[in-house]
Amino acid sequence: MITKDMTIDEILSSFPEKSQKIAAALSASGLQCVGCGAATYETLEAGVLGHGMSYTDLKTILDNLNQILKETSSDPLTITVTKRAAERFKKILKEENKEGYALRFGDQPGGCGGFEYLLDFSKSASEDDEVLTSSGIEIHVNKNVIHRLLGCEIDFSDGLKNSGFKISNPNVKGSCSCGKSQSY
Repeated sequence: MITKDMTIDEILSSFPEKSQKIAAALSASGLQCVGCGAATYETLEAGVLGHGMSYTDLKTILDNLNQILKETSSDPLTITVTKRAAERFKKILKEENKEGYALRFGDQPGGCGGFEYLLDFSKSASEDDEVLTSSGIEIHVNKNVIHRLLGCEIDFSDGLKNSGFKISNPNVKGSCSCGKSQSY
C-alpha cells in the first residue's frame, strides 16, 4: 500500500510493474515529481503540500494510487485495451467516419527516451502484421516490434491535465521524465 510518508522514488521502486501507471497518475494529478530530484527525499505528503495542494487532494491522490495497485496486471501474452479506451476509440472512429477500422499500434524511434508509441487507424492488416483483439477492438501490430509491445495495456484518461490514451508497457526499462518516450 502507498502511504503519504513514502517518497516518489520509494513508491516507484516498490511497485516497478505499476510504475508507469503510477507516474501517469501523479502527473495527471498535477505533480510532476517523477523526474524531479526531490523525488528521492521528499515524501508524497510534502510534495502535495509543497505544490499548494490540500490534504483532501493528498487523500484523493493516495486513493487513486492505491486503486492502481489493486488493478490486475495486463496479460503478458497479448495487448490489452481497457473498456474505457475501447469506448473512446469507437467514438473517434464514428466521428472520423472510419467505423470498421482497426487500431494500428506500434512504436517508432523518437523522443528523448529512444522510442515513441504510435496509435493510428488501420483499414486492414498487412502480411507483416500480427492481429490481436481486445475489448472488441482489432489491433494490428507489425511482427518486427510486437516483442516490445506484448503485455501493454492501452487505457484512456479524460481530465483537465494529460488526457488521452495512456500506455503501460512492462517491457520498458527507462523513460524520459516527461513520459512521452521510452527505452527497452
